[in-house]
Amino acid sequence: MKILALDTSTEYCSLALWQDGSVLSREILAGQKHTELLLPLLQEMLAESGLTLAQLDGFAFGAGPGSFTGLRIACGIVQGLALATDLPVIGISTLEAMAQRIGASHVMTALDARMGEIYYAAYIHTADGWSNVQAPILCLPQHIPPLPGDNCWIGCGSGFDQHHEMLSTLYSGSLCRIDRGCYPRAQEMAQLAAPRLMKGLGVSAEEAAPVYIRNKVALKESER
Repeated sequence: MKILALDTSTEYCSLALWQDGSVLSREILAGQKHTELLLPLLQEMLAESGLTLAQLDGFAFGAGPGSFTGLRIACGIVQGLALATDLPVIGISTLEAMAQRIGASHVMTALDARMGEIYYAAYIHTADGWSNVQAPILCLPQHIPPLPGDNCWIGCGSGFDQHHEMLSTLYSGSLCRIDRGCYPRAQEMAQLAAPRLMKGLGVSAEEAAPVYIRNKVALKESER
């Protein structure tokens, strides 16, 4: 099984090539230059691996939540590649990818959503993979939902970086530590995508779509 994954949901641009358990990856702090950097990185990585797009078995991308423009870039490029090769596509949650990166059994993930809000989710890792304790939501940091039980949770993501003191206080009874500087990466997305594509859970290029969560991107003057 050979899978190409890419993510442009944040200011980082990352790609990963999963080959039967081994991962070749590239990432760069792209700012607003994801479109300019992505395809050259892809060509470089394929050249190093000795593979062509026709030899792949599927594609994965960071479906969201994240930057609206970034999500559209990743989805659009993957759709184009999948159409050209007639291969399946699978979208991977950016929040789940961060949980995969941390690798602990109980992980809270949060991305800065701007406007004073965060994209938030909580995951538990079991023998079957990651399961949601809290499905991805958009909320104010002070409105994050409580967590069940008395487990030791690890917090990660730009939401925890941005609202460190508030979230540490709100989760003082269950938050063991915060791993700073964590962001979604294609490497973990490829790892998560592999078993799902093996099970035939991929979709056609036309069916691939970002997961925005926030449908309203601007506040009216009266709402500010």
